[in-house]
Amino acid sequence: QVQLMESGGGSVQPGGSLRLSCAASGVMFTPIIMGWYRQAPGNQRDLVARMASGGSKDYVDSVKGRFTISRDNARNTVYLQMNSLKPEETAVYLCYVVVMDDGEPREYWGQGTQVTVSS
Repeated sequence: QVQLMESGGGSVQPGGSLRLSCAASGVMFTPIIMGWYRQAPGNQRDLVARMASGGSKDYVDSVKGRFTISRDNARNTVYLQMNSLKPEETAVYLCYVVVMDDGEPREYWGQGTQVTVSS
């Protein structure tokens, strides 16, 4: 069973930085995609950044130039370095991975880690 263990959330002042980590266990092969979504209370879950096993990256426009996604395929771990954080980015950040399972892509989600940006 694939399990995702997130860490690195917390509280920070506007303009501050946090680094999120997510380690996937129970995977048979390198995840096709690893990434992060976020969800604020009352809002939908939105993509923040994702990274394919080959190295291509996607970011939501609002975080470009401030957030950096990276991954360690040997450890099945994905990271999200978040700089210049804004109060409106307060949310639960959820890790997700896509792995091949019996020839079909399957998504797995972490439980989320709270990020609070406030003065």
